[in-house]
Amino acid sequence: MEKNWPNVYKELGIKPVINAKSWVTIYGGSIMRPEVIKAIEEASSVFVDLEELHETAGDFVSNVCGSEMSIVTSGCAASIVLMAAASITGKDKDKISKIPHTEGMKNEILIHKGQRNNYDKAFEIPGGKLVEYENHNIEEMINDKTCAVAYIIAPFFDEGIGLEKTIDIAHKNNLPVLLDAAAELPPRENLTKFISLGVDAVGFSGGKGIGGPQSTGILTGKREIMEAAKIHSFQNLHTTKSAIGRPMKVTKENIVGFITALKLFIEDDEILEQNIWYKKAQKLKDKINPKDGINIYIDDEYPNRQGPTVVMTFEDDYKGPKSEEIMEELSKNDPKIYVGGGLNDGHAFKDEIYIIVHSLEEIDIEIIAEKLNEIIE
Repeated sequence: MEKNWPNVYKELGIKPVINAKSWVTIYGGSIMRPEVIKAIEEASSVFVDLEELHETAGDFVSNVCGSEMSIVTSGCAASIVLMAAASITGKDKDKISKIPHTEGMKNEILIHKGQRNNYDKAFEIPGGKLVEYENHNIEEMINDKTCAVAYIIAPFFDEGIGLEKTIDIAHKNNLPVLLDAAAELPPRENLTKFISLGVDAVGFSGGKGIGGPQSTGILTGKREIMEAAKIHSFQNLHTTKSAIGRPMKVTKENIVGFITALKLFIEDDEILEQNIWYKKAQKLKDKINPKDGINIYIDDEYPNRQGPTVVMTFEDDYKGPKSEEIMEELSKNDPKIYVGGGLNDGHAFKDEIYIIVHSLEEIDIEIIAEKLNEIIE
């Protein structure tokens, strides 16, 4: 059994991999649909006023999200940089020109200890300082240097005191809530849910569940913070000195490709989509030979699972290879197979393998099952 190996990769000597770990950046995000590729090709054929395109695209995103203002960004990490910068400076152009040098400014961003992650550096790029809090002391950590409260939603992350209570406390202290929801689409209701709850700015990835170009994202929220974010962004083409977002360029092709993908995303039938994913998960589960000491089941509990997911857990007396060894062997396969597992980057409390099926083709399911059966035999 062989994966399709496009000539463009053959010429570089790069083989395709099987991505059963979701829309993770390191494996290329999502696979764009033909309509998106066609839109990108068409967009590349002419020149346009990029400011006008940005404005129109932002208006479309705002209508979809029920927000006051939006920006198409070069990814969710860029969205975080811009929202953090906006919370530090507001629309004060003198402060904006000094970023990332934030001495003398309100530059502390509170973040729950259980929500620290590999990507929260983005809050610090514009000169922000992350200050950890725990459930009992969030208000005690607020001082005259605090400019915002960050909140992260992701699989197996600590919910802290919950998003709604976090918003209440932050707003009571006149602080904006900055939400990193990079991979939280689907469910599609999240496009509007977080805004309706009162989040001031939220970032989504455009190259994961939405299916747009990998280097796109959404920054959407309340006008006050969004206008400040725009001044920091690549869109701000008229200042004498570029702001922190100047390297975070979004091309006309990316904008058009993203908007096309977003239109398709909101038109799709989510129930049908979930049923297709469940059938894939069931097919894979049925092809894995059960073995004493290994539990195999399908889990779709949000937010820990991004759709129906095949999960393998190991009983205490199981003596065979467990998650780390299994993942290592899968990664040595030809083609390489990447799944999730271990302790989920420290946020889960059990040893498991999880296989996310939404991007898998029929041949991928066959290859994964065959290799897993070989490893755990």
